[in-house]
Amino acid sequence: MKVIMIKDMVRKDVPIYYRRLYTGVAVLELVKGVEDHRIDFSIEYKPTGQTEISVTFNGKVDYPLVPLTRELKKFIANLDSAGGLPD
Repeated sequence: MKVIMIKDMVRKDVPIYYRRLYTGVAVLELVKGVEDHRIDFSIEYKPTGQTEISVTFNGKVDYPLVPLTRELKKFIANLDSAGGLPD
């Protein structure tokens, strides 16, 4: 299982300054081949300075969700630290 990219990312307007919500299409390399899955994800900044990332799939995924979510969170954290997320 490998996260290739997240395409068509759009940031949703949220009045809360410490939470950013996004929607996009995750391109994943799974056992059956490369698949596109629509996702929503959020990045929330805690008062301690840590970030919490949550990922939600909009549809059925034929793969175990725990490792898939873990890899997507790592990928999103790397995108965020590199400045690759839309403003």
